[in-house]
Amino acid sequence: MSDLLTSSFRFADSQDLADLKTFAARAKAIDDGAIRLQAAGSVLAAYVCVLRPRLLGESTPTILGLRTMALAEPSATDATVALSAVLDRLARAGGDDTELPVPPSTVTESWTGVGAPRSGWELVGTRTDAALRKAAEAGIAEVAGIVPDKPGALIVNNARAAVWGRELDESGLPAGAAFAALALGFLADGDQKLYRTGRWFRLTGPRGHVLARTGTGLL
Repeated sequence: MSDLLTSSFRFADSQDLADLKTFAARAKAIDDGAIRLQAAGSVLAAYVCVLRPRLLGESTPTILGLRTMALAEPSATDATVALSAVLDRLARAGGDDTELPVPPSTVTESWTGVGAPRSGWELVGTRTDAALRKAAEAGIAEVAGIVPDKPGALIVNNARAAVWGRELDESGLPAGAAFAALALGFLADGDQKLYRTGRWFRLTGPRGHVLARTGTGLL
């Protein structure tokens, strides 16, 4: 899934580089994994994985976070790299810097092979940031109450699947989407637009997008 055609991204504004640093840091705090940097023309789409099924038959939904940023120079790059490698480079950037060197070593992540549709989305309605925050905080507390002090991986997976795979409302949106929106800093004091196509949901707000694919089983 990696087709590295440029050694660096040059952003249109230094604030975009700072926003990417915040986004990557929040994602790493959730899952010390990878980030997919997919550029098409003058737009860079940065994807991270917040939740995903890890065991056969479990009901954890696939939840991705997405931020898009404007590039000063067109690119046709698609690289999946370690979050830690991106953050190392961002940590060396100055306040006015607009360039991100792309880490030379790519990684393989199964979730990058499950691309969300680019068309066919239908607006379902809106969800308030306050309601999503409340649902996420309730879910976090519930998971904490289920998981013991020294849990095994199976216990953690089962708890997350039970809580975050649950439908948030009549739309079928999984509760894990609310958790992703909160954890990635997408919630403020406004609303998120909710879209759906097939098994996919999308929460869209001023700070970014949450993509959620429902269903049972591994990717």
